[in-house]
Amino acid sequence: MSTAPPPTATGSSKLDAAKQIVAAKSPEKPTGLALYSRFALAGAICCSITHGGLTPVDVVKTRIQLDPVVYNNGMIGGFRKVVANEGAGALLTGFGPTAAGYFLQGAFKFGGYELFKQQCINYFGYETASNNRTAVYLASSALAEFFADIALCPLEATRIRLVSEPTFAGGLLSGFTKIARTEGFGAFYSGFGPILFKQVPYTMAKFVVYEKVAEAVYKRVDKSKTSDGMQTIINLGSGLMAGFAAAIVSQPADTMLSKINKTKGLPGEGTTSRLIKIAKELGLRGSYTGIGARLFMVGTLTAGQFAIYGDIKKFLGATGGVEIAKT
Repeated sequence: MSTAPPPTATGSSKLDAAKQIVAAKSPEKPTGLALYSRFALAGAICCSITHGGLTPVDVVKTRIQLDPVVYNNGMIGGFRKVVANEGAGALLTGFGPTAAGYFLQGAFKFGGYELFKQQCINYFGYETASNNRTAVYLASSALAEFFADIALCPLEATRIRLVSEPTFAGGLLSGFTKIARTEGFGAFYSGFGPILFKQVPYTMAKFVVYEKVAEAVYKRVDKSKTSDGMQTIINLGSGLMAGFAAAIVSQPADTMLSKINKTKGLPGEGTTSRLIKIAKELGLRGSYTGIGARLFMVGTLTAGQFAIYGDIKKFLGATGGVEIAKT
């Protein structure tokens, strides 16, 4: 009895043999852990580079938030004042915890986003996930950011302390150790509530706006015919729009985070009561102190992140993820 040809057979033995040769020579795309570890590494690198590179902007932004009376001349004036009072080296205060913290956060954020997006597709099915892709983007980014913030929070607390009190410690390791020794490990997570309040909406806005802008572009441009350079430019533009949206959404929590990490609380004062007190003191207008510097910073770094992330994914061969955008 004759056997039926395999489902992938063409009916021509010569053509089938040629297809098998091409398949054997083609590099196998990574899947599973190999794929998601590449996503995580690409995310770690892009976040570490962009946040580390913008440390001077972050220093000035934090000073404006913490002491608006002294730093009252905008971002350029803030740069000049920091350099005049403390020297140019002060602009790199907190570089160590920034680069290290965002390396960890980027791995969890981008790797987790791709992982949770795939889990949504697996659970709901491709068609349902694609039809409800905005909800998938929101849920995946929120979950990824939650776990990313667990890794980021201690290093962010150390960074803010170093920036707000330049004489507190000499760097990442000494600052981290001093906080742990004098205030306890719980001090690293005193800002966990504000950092979630800041980072989760920030990341949700960041990924949703990026996905939507990129989808709109690729509805007009054939992605399969777009050069690598043009794809990088599209990633930059989409990331810039995403960064502006994310900065506006998360600015109040960013200001509160800077305030709560500036000094330790009073004896018996809980994190919630401190947050309520800070919110009352700031008001809506005060919570947007430093928004100009932060729009510049977040827009630039988000554009850079998505451009670098896309290029590193290609370099690592991490192209096996499932896309649900309709283009």
